[in-house]
Amino acid sequence: MNVTAVPKTPPATAEKTFEAAQLREFTSRVLQTFGVPAEDAELAAAVLSSADLRGIDTHGVARLPQYVEMLAQGRINPRPHIRTVRETPATATVDGDNGLGLVVGPRANELALEKAERVGTGWVAVGNSNHFGAGEYYPLQALPRGLIGWAMTNSPPQVAPLWGAEKMLGTNPLAIAFPALEEPPVVIDLTTSAFAFGKVEHAARQGTSIPEGCAIDRDGRMTTDPHAMLNGGALLPLGSDRERGAHKGYCLGAMVDLLCGPLGGASWGPFAPPFPAHLPPPARTVGKGVGHLFGAFQVAAFADPEEFGRQVDDWIRTLRATRPAEGTSGPIIPGDPSRRTEQVRRREGIPVIGPVVEALERVARQTGVALG
Repeated sequence: MNVTAVPKTPPATAEKTFEAAQLREFTSRVLQTFGVPAEDAELAAAVLSSADLRGIDTHGVARLPQYVEMLAQGRINPRPHIRTVRETPATATVDGDNGLGLVVGPRANELALEKAERVGTGWVAVGNSNHFGAGEYYPLQALPRGLIGWAMTNSPPQVAPLWGAEKMLGTNPLAIAFPALEEPPVVIDLTTSAFAFGKVEHAARQGTSIPEGCAIDRDGRMTTDPHAMLNGGALLPLGSDRERGAHKGYCLGAMVDLLCGPLGGASWGPFAPPFPAHLPPPARTVGKGVGHLFGAFQVAAFADPEEFGRQVDDWIRTLRATRPAEGTSGPIIPGDPSRRTEQVRRREGIPVIGPVVEALERVARQTGVALG
């Protein structure tokens, strides 16, 4: 195994802490300078703000400079005509008109939730979209309605297939949330790769290494150097290698790609459009843009909602009572870390690392919108 040490270099700009409202307003105003309507800009800002509040720093305001670059280059339509091109009472296919995924995604997700409330379940496939932010944002919208929410998306190629040595699939995340009765909801959000691409970018900014078994370099050798992965390498499927179950991560990634690509008329595999903007374009076109799939279940369509909630509560309490492994404080429930982080950040603010502060300051100079 090739383990490359990455020296940590201090950022030129110190970390700063912002109130969520500051970052949300900054994001909205920046997007409006590129012609994004105010309502859409505020929606996009809400998606990014949710990620920052819940500790998903790789998918919050740190992504704003990349959206700005793509808008400036004309690679994202700031005023899309989002339309339904195929529909049944429980399903729909939506064309996002190459709009911000942060706008297309929430609109399509809302359609899935409305269908679930009307007929028991709702599923919406989306094509011709772009990066839609943190996956968990979407099922979180289902919870106040007492629905079980699903979301998944394909993404630009960053992951090698099992026994492959080049990028062919996206990190292809999926998310699902279950409402409880008295306990907090169960919120699951994961990539089908061994490591999230945003975390590789974060490590590169910080000058730190990534864990072993997450990535290979351009020669197909294991590496812990984020730059080796970024410069011609690839991420590995969840599980890392065959002995540790990488065939499972590979199959999950393939499942998301097929549900989010061909089903909604979007691109798939190595032909998904690049994000961030500096990545090379795909070799050929097989669909339109990035694809998503949103779904929702009405609990009452399957079971008594109160009894379901009690059972979920019991499930949560039972797992929390598991005997702790040595050296740990015991098991957590999916969604606990993000929920706890949100409680702290609403009270103390959102920390933004130096390199991201620098990037946001460049955006501020470019657009004339004060960062605050």
